[in-house]
Amino acid sequence: MKQITVIEVETLLNKGKNLNIIDVREADEIAAGKIPSAVNIPLSLVEFRMHELDKSKEYIMVCRSGARSGRATQILEDYGFNVINMTGGMLAWEGKVE
Repeated sequence: MKQITVIEVETLLNKGKNLNIIDVREADEIAAGKIPSAVNIPLSLVEFRMHELDKSKEYIMVCRSGARSGRATQILEDYGFNVINMTGGMLAWEGKVE
């Protein structure tokens, strides 16, 4: 499984890089703040909503600590998607939130 740190993600965003970020937390967790431009697809719905994703794009998976996003990364990898797990999750995130 490919991984990326919160610092690497924040650096890429600060450089203006357009990232495809999927936050797999539940709606009540998202309400407390998410990375700007992140799309919310709760882990429980990843398999049902994967048809919304493009296999030619790279996705960064995010959750609270990195565990659920790791599971989501594995699920999507098994279906042939190019995905990276953000280690540390939102607990480690110090960048902007919306």
